[in-house]
Amino acid sequence: MKAYSLDLRQKIVDTYAEDNISQRQLSARFRVTLSFIEKLLKQYRETGNIAPKVRTNQTPLKLTLEQLNLLQQIVQENNDATLAELRTLLHQRTGADVSRSTVDRMLKKLNLTVKKNVTR
Repeated sequence: MKAYSLDLRQKIVDTYAEDNISQRQLSARFRVTLSFIEKLLKQYRETGNIAPKVRTNQTPLKLTLEQLNLLQQIVQENNDATLAELRTLLHQRTGADVSRSTVDRMLKKLNLTVKKNVTR
């Protein structure tokens, strides 16, 4: 999800300071969630900064590079397999127990699709 603009953030902080308005009223006025207002004002009080926080740590991959290469090979060998079938084959060959959605994310990372062969 994309962060709210600095302009909007500044308007929210300015309105809160000038108009003596509640946080709930701010969220309704600017059509943002109350939790966003709370977090923004807390961040402003503690740091004086309203810029969105920068994500420093990326979530590590569930599969190693070797397992990703094997997944790619499995897809090439079984191009009609469903995500569930690919998950099972990957588990049989590597012992990696991942969800269907993880298999889907890893295939997207590899720029692979699992479109079915309709010419049978």
